[in-house]
Amino acid sequence: MQCPFCALVNADDPKQELIFADEYVVSFHDIAPVAPVHALVIPRSHVESLLTVEQEDPILITRLLHGVCETARRLDLAAEGFRVVTNIGEDGGQTVPHLHFHLLGKRPLAWPPG
Repeated sequence: MQCPFCALVNADDPKQELIFADEYVVSFHDIAPVAPVHALVIPRSHVESLLTVEQEDPILITRLLHGVCETARRLDLAAEGFRVVTNIGEDGGQTVPHLHFHLLGKRPLAWPPG
């Protein structure tokens, strides 16, 4: 079974409208939002989680963080604040084995999460 995020990245006509895209990263709205604004930022290349990012690939991490910030700006989250989450592994709540960051905003977010 193909990774659903790889399928989205490789689609000629993605079903999800992209919020941000560059040669390394894409972002789009989550299909099951848990906040008024809930977007995902993913690498175009298949990387399972932060644990599998190669140490020699600082460009990918830099571009992912740039994608997070640019997505937050485009969704008007910067002024009021937002949360960035990545889940790793089954106990961490990762349901798609492709590195992704959740951006949550437009409501107060409690602490601790979960």
